[in-house]
Amino acid sequence: MSARIGAEFDKSLGVLQHMAQDTALRAQVADVVVVAVAALRAGNKLLFAGNGGSAADAQHWAGELVSRFYFDRPGLPAIALTTDTSILTAIGNDYGYDYTFARQIEALGPYRRRVLRNLDLGQLEKHLRAIEAARARSVKTIGFTGQSGDAMAEHC
Repeated sequence: MSARIGAEFDKSLGVLQHMAQDTALRAQVADVVVVAVAALRAGNKLLFAGNGGSAADAQHWAGELVSRFYFDRPGLPAIALTTDTSILTAIGNDYGYDYTFARQIEALGPYRRRVLRNLDLGQLEKHLRAIEAARARSVKTIGFTGQSGDAMAEHC
């Protein structure tokens, strides 16, 4: 068991080392930061979405921005679209699960520029509907899709 755990740590370290040396990835991350900072400076909110573990990531990022994230500062406007079970189940019941993020985007400040971060490819149709709703409202979309994200990457 200990050897397996060590192998997993080594694997994670290898991924981080590869990411640190990947200049294209670093440039993409810098682009995301520029877009997010510009949105916040313009008085907009950051909206986060994801499925399963990525929903937890969405909540974590929103929490860090609203709270402190490294140092004390004023809270930043960020919302995880994954947290309100009443909203999620009402939309799922009334419109279908594929609309749970799109409907919230429609409701949260139509036609204001915001940033939506999709953190998972797991429910492609659900994320595509969210991206369509965002674009209809001039919302900038950024997708974190991992290695298998080719199907969604063209939409972000």
